[in-house]
Amino acid sequence: MKILPALAISLAAAATAIGAGPPAHQWEIGPIIRGKSYSVNMPLRPQPTSQGWSFEFPSNSKRDGHVHYVSFDPGSLDGAREIKVRYRVDARRGTRFVPQQFPDRPATVSLYFQRAGDNWSAKGRYAMYRWYAPSPTVQNIAPGVHEMTVRLDDPRWGAVVGGIKANDRPREFRDALANADKVGLVFGSTGGRGHGVYATGPARFELLDFRIR
Repeated sequence: MKILPALAISLAAAATAIGAGPPAHQWEIGPIIRGKSYSVNMPLRPQPTSQGWSFEFPSNSKRDGHVHYVSFDPGSLDGAREIKVRYRVDARRGTRFVPQQFPDRPATVSLYFQRAGDNWSAKGRYAMYRWYAPSPTVQNIAPGVHEMTVRLDDPRWGAVVGGIKANDRPREFRDALANADKVGLVFGSTGGRGHGVYATGPARFELLDFRIR
């Protein structure tokens, strides 16, 4: 059953009050498709911290694992205006972050949301079930504390099928927002937003704040 827009807004207000949004046990590291997690060698949930949650990046090489998506079910995003995120990355000096699919490109973190019922095929109507934040909001993964704010009415949100923007298919974009069942962070690179990242040495990602409002 979908959460009504008014209730979704109330939940967003609650997330503002508690800082990092839902607790760690409500977040999922994946994606998990037909029982298989594509975040190889990662736990199902991040670890709770005093401010939010954290995870350790798989380190050393691609075969040691990689993290792709970290998400939760927000209910409907109808009526929400923006998502604001604050996070910290800690890493040993000299550690590099590497996209497992495109290791020659910078590793990135960005926002996405997903409509309920997606079959992950990106074909037919499912080509507009996953939406990724506008390119200017994508951030290279680097040590330090970082913030990103993304407007949900930004026409540059991109569908999972490249080249389709929210202003090209406004009805489908609105329907995806209204029927969302996942929102969160994706780790990858340009051309593969959620295709996975590993680190060449010990490194940690900590979510400090996640607000939908």
